Amino acid sequence: MNGSGWFQISLYVVVLVALGKPLGAYMARVYEGRPCGLDRVLGPFERLLYRVCGVNPDAESGWKGYASALLAFNLVGLLVVHLVQRLQGVLPLNPEHLGAVSPDSSFNTAVSFATNTNWQGYGGETTLSYFTQMAALTVQNFVSAATGMAVLVALIRGFARKSTQVVGNFWVDLTRSTLYVLLPLSLLLAVVLVSQGVVQTFHPYAHVHRIDPTADGDGKPVAEQTIALGPVASQVAIKQLGTNGGGFFNVNSAHPFENPTPLANFLELLAILLIPAALCRTFGRMVRDPRQGRTLLAAMLVLFLPLVVATALAEQSGNPLFARLGVDAHAGALQSGGNMEGKEVRFGIANSALWATATTAASNGSVNAMHDSFTPLGGLVPMWLMQLGEVVFGGVGSGLYGMLAFAIVAVFVAGLMVGRTPEYLGKKVEAFEMKMASLAILGPCFAVLIGAAVAVVTAGGKAGVANPGAHGFSEILYAFSSAGNNNGSAFGGLSANTPFYNVALALAMLVARYVPAVTMLAIAGSIGRKNVVPEGPGTLPTHGPLFVSLLVGVVLLVGALTFLPGLALGPIVEHLQMTR
Repeated sequence: MNGSGWFQISLYVVVLVALGKPLGAYMARVYEGRPCGLDRVLGPFERLLYRVCGVNPDAESGWKGYASALLAFNLVGLLVVHLVQRLQGVLPLNPEHLGAVSPDSSFNTAVSFATNTNWQGYGGETTLSYFTQMAALTVQNFVSAATGMAVLVALIRGFARKSTQVVGNFWVDLTRSTLYVLLPLSLLLAVVLVSQGVVQTFHPYAHVHRIDPTADGDGKPVAEQTIALGPVASQVAIKQLGTNGGGFFNVNSAHPFENPTPLANFLELLAILLIPAALCRTFGRMVRDPRQGRTLLAAMLVLFLPLVVATALAEQSGNPLFARLGVDAHAGALQSGGNMEGKEVRFGIANSALWATATTAASNGSVNAMHDSFTPLGGLVPMWLMQLGEVVFGGVGSGLYGMLAFAIVAVFVAGLMVGRTPEYLGKKVEAFEMKMASLAILGPCFAVLIGAAVAVVTAGGKAGVANPGAHGFSEILYAFSSAGNNNGSAFGGLSANTPFYNVALALAMLVARYVPAVTMLAIAGSIGRKNVVPEGPGTLPTHGPLFVSLLVGVVLLVGALTFLPGLALGPIVEHLQMTR
């Protein structure tokens, strides 16, 4: 990879870190109810929403009440998305007259978008109407992201408060996340994307005459081409900012109507990790110790940057089988070299590798290249990033509260080493917190491994595999890693829009979303009831390089020990077969 590629990756990281600081400070003011600038404009709308919905913004609840409100709201959203898909044929804004979506696919999609996974087993432009894309999917893109942010804010309050029985008001946190953070950023990004050529229209699909007519599978001449259109920019903006992923079109952000220019590509990439990175700063501000937020951000970057480099180098090295055939795969003045299969020439290897790493580090799942066409080691990195628990930035809110679960385990391990009761931010970490943190970490692992195991031994699971051997196993493992960690990206090559995969992957999504969310709320309630313990000579500082190293080590050990056997059977074996 040439210097331009490394410069683009470096620029991305610098801009991401730089923008995260002011945005993180802004979000801290939003969640603490302090003036933030936009409250002068949006404050009346916020208060009107509370009056219409009968919400008392000053009433807070314990963790159980908070969790109950969260689960009830998400259940209603799931049912609405399912119903809209089933009634799509009689609903408005359906210029292509698309019919109802099948029951199993509707269930899978409803669960997917309610859980912020946005896994798609269908082609958007051939399956869903404009109304379904907007009223069902785009709405869930906002509220599912806001749900993750609300859980994080409740957990932060548990650490920041002393001897409290309440963790906040779910409806207020949901509203403020949507109204003050997600909506303004999405409006701004959508307008910029439209300026770059991303489509935003209610016009029917365009039908154009081909310059060079071709023939279909039956040999009949095809002189006309249908070009899918729709309200795309508004959905793309929130799908990236909310770490939702998914796509209006089947090929996602590899489509020129979703991602037309290098600038659009950079801005969409930036949007994927912007809020998760900024929330680290928000955490530090709200617990009144900015060092804590910087430490968590540093741990994420320590994990993220080497994996970006590893993916880029793996893809730039290309396929050794081609070299044996005498194919020149080296970069030069007339070619990019490396493995360009499945990649857009508009973006090249550097931006494809960066996007693949960023989208799987976050629980985003959008793609601008086909991960199935990456080299075995290049495809291993995105898969492993998901298997780490989506905590290397992760989803908005969910990534940071997942990392905090690892932080609790890290201080517990450190406490065992020195024979002292572990503490985090002055709160003692005891048996209950460890049990809940363990459930939050192991729940998604259970969903991935059990789901993949069932798929490789059942007829329904094996029927979707088009590529036999190690690569076929990688496709199955990737699918359950994506669903079981609420990512949503796909390896491709797996026929997943079947009753077996629609149901199995939906169950994995439910476990991966709500087990960690509820257990972290339980930790918020338990930690919030405790008093702050003064620091002593044996207190482990939870900031600085030592704790970064400990935290990174715990994340790597859990990910490596849990999934190494599966990775060995898939991408590692495939790499050895390719290089032997």
